[in-house]
Amino acid sequence: MKYTEEHEWLRVEDDGIVVGITEHAAEQLGDIVFIELPEVGTEVAKDDEVVVIESVKAASDILAPIDGEIIEVNETLADAPSTVNDDAIGDGWFFKIKTDDMSQLDDMMDEAAYKKFIG
Repeated sequence: MKYTEEHEWLRVEDDGIVVGITEHAAEQLGDIVFIELPEVGTEVAKDDEVVVIESVKAASDILAPIDGEIIEVNETLADAPSTVNDDAIGDGWFFKIKTDDMSQLDDMMDEAAYKKFIG
């Protein structure tokens, strides 16, 4: 898995890259009450706003960590946004993206570097 300074995680799978937020980010947000996901087929560029999260503390935008096309979204989050609080790195994923440029992952942190980053 790879991690961004914006507290996102990326897991490379055969058909695309799954993206979510880290447990650290979920804890900082508090209880998540609403998530707006992108539509499948949407083309995004790195740093485009792609997900809106509302928690009891604040509203936040999640930015696309890489360029690509959204090929799947986690529909269960519409009815159960708290899944992100319960299982941020598992069932609480947001979307899957397909990219033509895997080198965009090269500058991201591995788990050890991310743990040091959040220190």
